[in-house]
Amino acid sequence: MTALIMQFWTDLSPLTWFLWKLAQVGAFVLVLSVLLAFLILMDRKVWAAVQMRRGPNVVGPFGLLQSFADLLKFVFKEIIIPSGSDKGLYILAPVITLVMAFLAWAVVPIAPGWVMSNINIGLLYVLAISSLGVYGIIIGGWASNSKYPFMGALRSTAQMISYEVSIGFILLTVIFLVGSMNLSDIVEAQAGGFWQWHMFMLDVSKPMSLILFPIMFFMGVMFFISALAETNRPPFDLPEAESELVAGFMVEYSSTPYLLFMFGEYLNMTLMCAMFTILFLGGWHAPIPLSLPFGLAVPPIIWFTLKCLFMFFMFAMVKAIVPRYRYDQLMRLGWKVFLPISIAAVIFVSSWVVFFGDKL
Repeated sequence: MTALIMQFWTDLSPLTWFLWKLAQVGAFVLVLSVLLAFLILMDRKVWAAVQMRRGPNVVGPFGLLQSFADLLKFVFKEIIIPSGSDKGLYILAPVITLVMAFLAWAVVPIAPGWVMSNINIGLLYVLAISSLGVYGIIIGGWASNSKYPFMGALRSTAQMISYEVSIGFILLTVIFLVGSMNLSDIVEAQAGGFWQWHMFMLDVSKPMSLILFPIMFFMGVMFFISALAETNRPPFDLPEAESELVAGFMVEYSSTPYLLFMFGEYLNMTLMCAMFTILFLGGWHAPIPLSLPFGLAVPPIIWFTLKCLFMFFMFAMVKAIVPRYRYDQLMRLGWKVFLPISIAAVIFVSSWVVFFGDKL
C-alpha cells in the first residue's frame, strides 16, 4: 500500500503535485478543526460529569453544536485592541500560536502511509515547532503593553521551556530503543501486541527487555505529566490562574484573537495525545492481534483514534480532579525531579542498548 502511494506521488507533474498537496493539507486542517470542536465539547462534558453537572446540552442534539455556536460568538464579537499596544504584534501573536500548532501535525502518522511528510527527523521537527510556539505567547504578553499579561507570558514561557527539557530527555529513551527519529518507524517498532509497546515492554520471549519495563513505564507517566505542563493544562495552568493573574498572557485579548489562542492550546493538547500514542502506546497497532470474521480487520486509523481519545479523556479527568499546583511547586517538579530522573533514564537506557541491544 505504501509503495503504491509513493508511486502515485512520483508520477505526478510538479503543478499537479502542488495542487494535490494543497488539497490534502486543506482537507486535513478542516477535518482536524471539526474533530477539535467535538473534543472541546468532550472536555466540558467530562468536567461536568465529574462535578455532577449536565454540561452543554441545549445547542443541538445533546449539545453537539455548542462548540460551533461558541465559534460564531467569537467571530462576530468586536475585536478590541488596547490603544497603547503594538497593534501589529498584538494581532500576529495568536496567528503564530495557531500556525505553529497546525505545522507540528505535518509529520504525525495516523495510519500506515497516512502522513503529510514522512521525514526521518520527524521527532526533532515536532520538538522544534513546539518550541517556536512559545514566541506567540511571549509576543502576545509583551505586545499588550500591560504588566499583567507580560507577567503571565513570562511565567508561561518559563514553564514551557522547563518541561520541554525533560520531554527532550524522555524522547531520547525512545530514540535509543528504536534507533530512529522517524515517527512511522517508532510505531512499527511496537507492532505485535501491547507487550511490545514502549509503555509496557512485557515480551516474555525477550527476558532481558523486561528490566526496561519499569523505566519506560515511568518515562510514559513523566511524559504525560510534562505534556500537561507544556500545554498549560490543569493542574499546571499557572499562566491563566484567575486568582493570580486574571487570565495570564491573554488578559487583553478578546473575540477572534482570543479564540486563536485557545484553539492553538487545544491543538497542542491533541498533538500531545497523538505523540503519547505514537511513542508509548503502539500508534495504530492493535493491543492484541485480532481476527474478525470474513477476513475483516479493524482499520489502523480506528485504533489510533481510540488511543488518542483515551489520552484526551485522561487530560480531561486530570483537569477535573487534581488541584492546581503553586508556581514554585511546578518549577521544582520540573527542574529538581523530572530533569535528573530523565537524565538518569537516558544514561541507563543508552547503556542497556549498547551492551544488550541484540536481546531487546
